[in-house]
Amino acid sequence: MEGATGSGVEGLVRAAKRARSAGRSVALCHGTFDLLHMGHIRHLQRARREADVLLVSVIADEFVDKGPGRPVFGEGLRAEALAALECVNGVGIHQGTSGAEVIRDVKPDVYVEGVGPSGAEGEVPKAEYEAARDLGARLHFTEEITFSSSSLLNEHFDVFPENVRSYLREFAGRYTDRTIIDQLSELRRLKVLVVGDAIIDEYHYTTPLGRPGKGGGLAVSFQSAEQFAGGAIAVANHLGEFCDEVTLATGIGAGDGSEAFIRTHLGKTVEPVFFRSESTSTLIKRRFVDSDFNRLFEIYLREGEDHDPQAGAAARQWLATHLPAYDVVVVPDFGNGFISQPMVETLCEHARFLAVNTQINSGNRGFHVINRYRRADLVSLNEPELRLAAHDRSSAVDEVAEVIGERVDAKHVAVTMGTAGVWMSDRARGEAVQVPALSTRVVDRIGAGDAFLSLAALCIGGGLPFELASFVGSTAAAIDVQIVCNREPVTSRGLSRYITTLLK
Repeated sequence: MEGATGSGVEGLVRAAKRARSAGRSVALCHGTFDLLHMGHIRHLQRARREADVLLVSVIADEFVDKGPGRPVFGEGLRAEALAALECVNGVGIHQGTSGAEVIRDVKPDVYVEGVGPSGAEGEVPKAEYEAARDLGARLHFTEEITFSSSSLLNEHFDVFPENVRSYLREFAGRYTDRTIIDQLSELRRLKVLVVGDAIIDEYHYTTPLGRPGKGGGLAVSFQSAEQFAGGAIAVANHLGEFCDEVTLATGIGAGDGSEAFIRTHLGKTVEPVFFRSESTSTLIKRRFVDSDFNRLFEIYLREGEDHDPQAGAAARQWLATHLPAYDVVVVPDFGNGFISQPMVETLCEHARFLAVNTQINSGNRGFHVINRYRRADLVSLNEPELRLAAHDRSSAVDEVAEVIGERVDAKHVAVTMGTAGVWMSDRARGEAVQVPALSTRVVDRIGAGDAFLSLAALCIGGGLPFELASFVGSTAAAIDVQIVCNREPVTSRGLSRYITTLLK
């Protein structure tokens, strides 16, 4: 064995160096290998024929993005199964998703990929292709018999209850994963505007110590802190993964240092338009959480007034001029002061397609509801937000949604309900659909509603059927609940892989 079984990539690097010192060539394969089957085995056997030594990097459990309940087999078992193959000379576990880093570290002579349904080069992520090219490594594509690990795992390892499996079977009978992925790729051409509050989220990770010796409250031991780009920034970053042109219009404090932080945390396709306030600072939400990301308490950090009339007037003028140029306008309205009532009127009057969420949070509870908008193409609310707007806590969700839909002249209403999934209607057609929750693992619920809003709005704005929009939005939310706060956006690649796993 050239590399230690189940070791990190460092073992593969050492094995590759030893091989090259002995004048032997090195081939590298990379993947999840969750259920080792004949397709994998033939692929690896063929890869070995391309070099003297075959090394394999396995994606660590934490970074597997293939959908609910994955990986079924832990990284140690997956590495051990690969190492048992005679054709494999070394196995290492990679703490990441992309094989590009492994290629740069191992420096193989040949990087081997399998040919998938969309053709050889289309199956190699751009970063891996470029890493191999830059090192002068030859790309080789095997064309062996194929099986779908996702299909086999879905068939034999049920991760969902029967109601979810029934929904997925019925949905898969009308839409294939390839059809959905192709339709999503067509949305990349859309020009999207996001309008809303910029928020900097902070997580202060702590260990609770218990009640203090004197007085009440809770004592904690501080461990570390992390900052995230939240609010409308997070929504823009989600959309930037699916569209080539996204603009973020948001308000920030003029001299509080937030602009530099926000710019470094924007996606490559997101262009900011800042309206700087001299009288208020950018909102920081500082949350103190335990090791399971349970919020112990939070602090709102902001100086000055919630709303700056001068910055608001500049924003309204900009919106009145530029709104008609955008195909889709998404408004995550957090009720923190940037979006004034006059700005709401400007959005309603000039946006060609308007998707809105009015979020309830600790800073606006009781006075921030969707009723401030007089029209919307898509309204996306969680159930408490919907019921507060209607002052109705007991009627059925569909009845309350229809009341609110009529009140704000909404074409589509979506209601997110946590573990109960999502209810969504097309009011013009008089149709509705309920999508069950599509995640089996919840790390952090912060931002899941924003992920749903982002993808559902993009789909509806791009002309896709509302039932498809509800599925895609729900899938995005299912991915987002496995991400800590807004540490990273839902990516196009991750969403595609998740959809494929659900529908196999």
